[in-house]
Amino acid sequence: MGIECLVLGAGQEVGKSCVVVSMGGKRIMFDCGMHMGYLDNRRFPDFSLISKTGDFDAALTCVVITHFHLDHVGALPYFTEVCGYHGPIYMTYPTKALAPLMLEDYRKVMVDRRGEEEQFTYDHIMECMKKVTPLDLKQTVQVDKDLEIRAYYAGHVLGAAMIYAKVGESTIVYTGDYNMTPDRHLGAAHIDRLQLDLLITESTYATTIRDSKYAREREFLRAVHKCVAGGGKVLIPTFALGRAQELCILLDDYWERMNLKVPIYFSAGLTIQANMYYKMLIGWTSQKIKDTSSVRNTFDFKHVCPFDRSLINASGPCVLFATPGMISGGFSLEVFKQWAPSELNLVTLPGYCVAGTIGHKLMSGKPTKIDLDKDTYVDVRCQIHQLSFSPHTDAKGIMDLVEYLSPKHVILVHGERPKMALLKERIQSELGIQCYYPANNEKLLISTTQNVKIDVTKKFIRNCSSAMLRNVKNSSLSISDSSSKYTEIIKLAREDTTAEGILLMEKTKTAKLIHENELLRTLGVKEHQVRFAFCCPVEVTRMEHLSNEANTTHCHENSFRKVDVPRCLATEDRLTTANKTLLHILLSELETRTECKNIQIASESLQLHTFHVCVCSDEHCSHRKKENGVGESVVYFCCSWSPCDDRLARELLQIMGRLTLSC
Repeated sequence: MGIECLVLGAGQEVGKSCVVVSMGGKRIMFDCGMHMGYLDNRRFPDFSLISKTGDFDAALTCVVITHFHLDHVGALPYFTEVCGYHGPIYMTYPTKALAPLMLEDYRKVMVDRRGEEEQFTYDHIMECMKKVTPLDLKQTVQVDKDLEIRAYYAGHVLGAAMIYAKVGESTIVYTGDYNMTPDRHLGAAHIDRLQLDLLITESTYATTIRDSKYAREREFLRAVHKCVAGGGKVLIPTFALGRAQELCILLDDYWERMNLKVPIYFSAGLTIQANMYYKMLIGWTSQKIKDTSSVRNTFDFKHVCPFDRSLINASGPCVLFATPGMISGGFSLEVFKQWAPSELNLVTLPGYCVAGTIGHKLMSGKPTKIDLDKDTYVDVRCQIHQLSFSPHTDAKGIMDLVEYLSPKHVILVHGERPKMALLKERIQSELGIQCYYPANNEKLLISTTQNVKIDVTKKFIRNCSSAMLRNVKNSSLSISDSSSKYTEIIKLAREDTTAEGILLMEKTKTAKLIHENELLRTLGVKEHQVRFAFCCPVEVTRMEHLSNEANTTHCHENSFRKVDVPRCLATEDRLTTANKTLLHILLSELETRTECKNIQIASESLQLHTFHVCVCSDEHCSHRKKENGVGESVVYFCCSWSPCDDRLARELLQIMGRLTLSC
């Protein structure tokens, strides 16, 4: 049994999250994102690795999207409407509502304004969303008879979810993006303590421990206030959903307290729609916002208003939220070109920027010039302020989640390779959990064990209990010892006990573990035993007193050399005494000549394991071997044994064949 993971995106990088997991004959695609830093074939995952023939409906059981960010959902319309996947798709209600806004905004920016080749149309987006089945938090959805999925609150952005999937006994959690600390408009991620074979977690900030939220907020507000007080303009490139609302709440509250009159703008259109959805989906926000919503909706901002393009070159200070984040194109790039050459202005980057974007170039140092293409560049004289208002969890949050869930294996995605390597070593050394960070298009097989529920019989349980008790008795610990040793006794009983039984499996019935002695009765089969037998001659001397004890009236003249008086004779009791005497003598000889000290003697036989010996009283015994030259003073001992003691029997028979019993 195993879980196979094919990483199609976000392997040792941030961008185009897409992981295909196969377990128990089911195949699930987690996220279907695009890379914001590429415009070539690296933009989308390589879907040909899922199916060479393009039959994605047969290749996949379902697709699950964790949230509406483009690096997690951006390739979905292309995959469904262009590549032809028509199977089940799952995402939360907010994600289903907000994802089309993000996708259409991206399409407009790339096609209508930049003239890029169209990857999917508006109609493709709408048709794609019709295939989506929405999820509620903690709602268990039975995809088919074997696969079930469940969504857990992830923080990060409105509607973001961690996804739990189970097939048979195999279980995984795919986190998507998440935040372990609450912010002003969203709560912290929370999930049940689950028994997991595999945790696939983002690792954006694999080595970063962030300062307190309040310290970061103070630094951000101080930088913005200083800029506008000096007459400058502040550009905050951000995506319309998520950080935009968080920072609007922060600035709106600060402007109210400080009684500032400088205008705060956000780029019209998408953000207006986004705020409308935030008001509608207030149940997915933080507890504080939900508690105050009856008095005032937090997303009804007093100091934030829409921005008109004619104001780009207007005089005077202002603050502008412009999409998209990372300055990867669109309106934020248009404003950056106009404002970057002025030393009065400020560009503040509140979140993570993917490699290849202008935002990433600004964060990598303070460049004096940014090349837009081979013929165009922008002089950068403005102030650059980088501050993490990212909705991703930091290294402490990742470690806390891994420790809390304690899966058998961890896979890191959505991070930078050097930092992922450090986090992997930390997870393995501090938590003792095997960790991996595969690259894009790499396939990884995780070995798992499968637990099978079975019934057990009372007799098997009693046998286990007896074995445990024997272990404790044979140990140096005493049950009467002090109570401090109680845990050691229990541990000894559990760890050092091997219980043997028979596993019975029948069609349509639960497997059952039974004691070996119950098998034939359970199957309704009559017991048959296989035993070997041999009548062994043994020389005997000084038999006179034995012959006097036995009445020989009805025996032929050589009867005493065999001591086989018929049982019908009246002298049976005296013969029994003679036989016992012979058995005692034989017992003494065997104990002397072998290391067997546990031979048992019964009324008329000796026994060692399954090996039985008795004096043979049948002259025509079928187990005797007719031999010439057998001495006159010979006693025949009839021996029988089970196949399991065949080696022991042969050794004892060899010894008996060489014996001379003195009576």
